[in-house]
Parts: sequence; C-alpha cells; structure tokens
Amino acid sequence: MRKTRPSGAQRVGGGRHGWRDRTEQLDPVRDHQEIHRITAGFEFPWDYQRSLEFALFRTYCVPTISQLLQKTGEFEKRPQKRYDDTALLMAELVEHGYDSDRGRESLRTVNRMHHRYDIDNDDMLYVLSTFVYDPIQWIDRFGWRRLTPNERLATFLFYREVGIRMGIKNIPEDFSEFHRFKMNYERENFRYTEDNHRVGRYTLDLFCSWFPAPLRPLVAKGVYAMLDPMMLSAFGFQASPRWMTVAGERALVARSALVRWLPPRRTSKASCDPRNRSYPGYPVGYRPSDLGTDRDFHVSRG
Repeated sequence: MRKTRPSGAQRVGGGRHGWRDRTEQLDPVRDHQEIHRITAGFEFPWDYQRSLEFALFRTYCVPTISQLLQKTGEFEKRPQKRYDDTALLMAELVEHGYDSDRGRESLRTVNRMHHRYDIDNDDMLYVLSTFVYDPIQWIDRFGWRRLTPNERLATFLFYREVGIRMGIKNIPEDFSEFHRFKMNYERENFRYTEDNHRVGRYTLDLFCSWFPAPLRPLVAKGVYAMLDPMMLSAFGFQASPRWMTVAGERALVARSALVRWLPPRRTSKASCDPRNRSYPGYPVGYRPSDLGTDRDFHVSRG
C-alpha cells in the first residue's frame, strides 16, 4: 500500500477547507491511512478525543466487557493509566500508520495485553466498531462541518485493517454492514449489571478528576446529560434534567461555529494529548512498547 502521509507542518491551500479538498483528491481505499490522519489529526482532533472517550465509555455497557475490566482491577486502581494506554496506542496508529515501526510496535503492545485474557471475538469486534462509528456520529452532530463520504469510508477501512492485525475475526467488509452489526449488538447486549455500574463509576470519577473539585458535581451531571437512554439504563445512572442536555448540546454547537472560522491546522494533534498524565512529555522518551496495563514505565528525569 502506498504511504503518502502529510508531514507535521505540511502546507495546505484552499483556506478553511484546504484539508477537506486534499482528502477529496485521494482514493479512500488506497489512501485511507492518509485521509484518516488528516481527519483525526488536522481537522477534528478535539472532537476525536471527546468522541472516543464516550465510545470507550459506551463499551462498558456490555456485561462481558465490564466484568473483565472489573476482574483486572485496572479501572479501580489505575483508571488514568488505563485510559492513557488506550488513547496513546490508538494515537500512534493514526499518527504513524499501522504498518510503520511505531504502528507495528503499538499493535504488538495491544495484542500483548489482550492475549492475557480470554476475550470473546464479538466483544472485540464491537469495541472496534465504536472507534469507527461513534466519532462519525459525534462529528455529524457537533463538528464544524460534516464528514465527507471519503472520510467516512477511510475511517472504516483504517480500523478494519487495524482489527485484522489484532486478530479480530469476521470483520464485515461493508461500511453499512458493520454499522448494522454495532446497532444489533447493542440492542442484544446492553443491560444493567453491578459490574457495569462499578466500571461506569470509576470512569465517571476519572472524567471528573480532570476538573477542579468544586466543578466535579456539575461535570458529572454534564456527563450524564451526554449519555443516551440505553447507556443510562445499562449503567444504572440517573438522567440529567432535559435543560442540561439541551444546554450541553448548544454549547458544543456554538463551539463548532467558532472553530469554523479558524485557519486550517498546520500540525497534527493526533498523538498530542495534554491530559495524558501517565507518561509526561509523551512521545519524547517513550516507545509504544513502554505502554500497557502490564507495564509500569517511568522516564527518569535529571
């Protein structure tokens, strides 16, 4: 496969829609890695980070997934590290490509962690589907523009190739078919359990910990406001007042209106998350193999 990914400070013409125009010139099958890096790293980095936070949160509504996470104790003992491991490993794949040196090392790290447990293939397939469709849905609702057909297809093809390299079986070859799998899986598997509730609470507490203590009760209500009824029921959470949901959605739409007037981003932010607290300064001084729930790596400072 030809790899022509944009450099960190590549020039882009065409004003605010320069990157979109660039992706329209590419082939979504042949160039899906480049298109997805532009989408996630240059056009919608903030939206991708937020949507993937909620995508991972969504997977904890599945009892077999939350049961495993509760059994490992990672969410109870080290929720920030578990979050950072997942976010950074996925960011490595987006930024460098799944067949690059760092991409292959990231996939080995992911597989190393997963192979320690007996994980059902459909659970793995479902988690993979959330990485495709939850960001698309978020950006369609709250992004500064909607995604193009090229960007949608490239996202699907990118994560399909990632899934193949993770050893996930029976990944649909069609965009719509994979989406139907996701919808059917949620209808059949989302239900309340105590493990769902516990892992949901650990995750909610993690989100709240990113804000000053006086704001945390409001943040929690804000998170509840962003969860759909199926998720609220599966976690056993109380819905926020309707006005809070409306206010949150309007704030996100207002943000997108402001972002629409900004110049195109010149540097990819796919692997730059300032809220990463487990690996200060990442990726400086770190390799993807240093990440993972089975690692306790610290860079010496001196």
